[in-house]
Amino acid sequence: MRSDFFLRSRRLSCGIVILSSTNELLLCHVTGQRHWDLPKGGIHVGETPRQAALRETAEETGLALAEEALVDLGCFAYTAKKDLHLFATLMERIDPRRLCCESTFVERGSSRTLPEMDAFGWFAFARASELCTPRLAALLEHKVGLDATLDSLLASGAERLAA
Repeated sequence: MRSDFFLRSRRLSCGIVILSSTNELLLCHVTGQRHWDLPKGGIHVGETPRQAALRETAEETGLALAEEALVDLGCFAYTAKKDLHLFATLMERIDPRRLCCESTFVERGSSRTLPEMDAFGWFAFARASELCTPRLAALLEHKVGLDATLDSLLASGAERLAA
C-alpha cells in the first residue's frame, strides 16, 4: 500500500485542550458513555484544522474562542484510522454549568435526540487517566504534556479568554 493512500484514508479529528491557571483541564462528559473527552470532532471539507477545532468546541461547549488564542500542539496518530490535531488555550476557570452542547445525535433504538456532551467540568491534570479513555489519557500525558503546555501558555503572558 502506498503511503500517500494510507494518509488520505485516515480521518482527522480536531480539538482544543482548554487549560486554566489552576492546573485544571476542561472536559466534556460523552452522553451515554463512562468517559470524559476534549471538545473535538471531524474536520469538514474546506476547513483548516484550527477552524474545525473552534467549530467543534463551540458546538460541544458553547464557547466562542478567538482563533488567535490557540496554540498549535500538532497532529498526533490517535487510532488505526484517525489522527487528532490539537490546539491549546488558557482561559479563566468559568462555571461549567454555563456550558451547553448544541450538537446532537439520535439515541440508538429510540427517536430521542440527545446532546453529544451532557456535562462539563474542570479537573486536575492527574485525573485525566481515570476520566478519559486510556488512549486520550496517554496522549495528554505523554505527547501533549499538560504541565509543560500550561507552563508554555503562562510564559506567553497572555490570558487566553473565551468570549
